Amino acid sequence: MPISPDHIRETVDHYLDAHPEDKRRLAPLLDLLDAGADLSSRKEFRGHATAGAVLADPAGRVLYIRHLALGRWLLPGGHLEPDDTRLIDAARRELTEETGIPGAAVFPVSPHPVQIDVHPIPANDSKDEPEHQHIDFRFLFRTRADIGDLQTEEVTAAAWRDADTIADDTLRDRVARALT
Repeated sequence: MPISPDHIRETVDHYLDAHPEDKRRLAPLLDLLDAGADLSSRKEFRGHATAGAVLADPAGRVLYIRHLALGRWLLPGGHLEPDDTRLIDAARRELTEETGIPGAAVFPVSPHPVQIDVHPIPANDSKDEPEHQHIDFRFLFRTRADIGDLQTEEVTAAAWRDADTIADDTLRDRVARALT
């Protein structure tokens, strides 16, 4: 059974209780939830949920992957799968798939997202996808493990970088606070 609308709503509600300053920025997400959109379906092109992972090592560095299709360094993450039942588990699954780090070696800092980010995704004619929104539920994890076998269909490289290299100011600040 895929991630339920109730789980997504509960996750968003808890997040906004902790970060009420993000309510206006997340208004499109709240509107989709109120409209009954199936945010677990990647065919919901008004916007659909994705799960992201910020993985920190003992030195406080974070893991980046080089995304094959986009040719950019990103934090691990991706689309939800029909077997995913919780957003945090989807984030861990994506992390382990892309980096080869075993899920048993990855520990959540919190059961709640460190950030929910809404961002546009360009149209992809090869997948017959119009421009749409990703609603990325980003979770913070820690590990002592190192990079394993990369998912070469999507990832061309991986590297640990200082946490202060996170481009998004809010995410960078929240990760820094959580890691201290």
